[in-house]
Amino acid sequence: MGNSKSGAVSKEILEDLKLNTKFSETEIAQWYDNFKRQCPTGRISKLEFEGIYKKFFPESDAQTYAQHVFRSFDTNDDGTLDFKEYIIALHMTSTGKTTRKLEWAFSLFDVDKNGYITKSEVKEICAAIFKLIPADELATLPEDENTAEKRADKLWKFFDKGENDRVAEGEFIQGVLENDDALRLIQYTPGK
Repeated sequence: MGNSKSGAVSKEILEDLKLNTKFSETEIAQWYDNFKRQCPTGRISKLEFEGIYKKFFPESDAQTYAQHVFRSFDTNDDGTLDFKEYIIALHMTSTGKTTRKLEWAFSLFDVDKNGYITKSEVKEICAAIFKLIPADELATLPEDENTAEKRADKLWKFFDKGENDRVAEGEFIQGVLENDDALRLIQYTPGK
């Protein structure tokens, strides 16, 4: 039986995904069949990914944020997402443990991929997040986070760092885990 449930998913990728996600062989095979229907080439381009994000945020400018999310998922830096990158991203962002989600969030904020986050990178991602927030929701934000710059400043203060300092992944995860406001500031949840 072995590979019969998994269709065209290679045994190596299937075993790797079973080890690194909570998905069963059957679920992975179903995801793969859907992925191949949607992406016959077996890859999602940055442009296709941006199109997917636009569907989730039709009233917002999702392009910049989608580009950062894509960069964080494209772990081999080839400019596309293959099935494995897609499933691991799906797992980390939807069903993974909080620490795994924060590891992904760190990779999102680490724009230059050097293993650290700077205040300018925090500002860049906060600006992208802000573009997702509809105007009517922007009007309801607290005074100290009603612009991307203020949100970035507020978030940066949680790490107790100077303007030109940097934050390592462990510091980022610990800082966000220790403060619910920091957790809220690193994301945007529609309708919240």
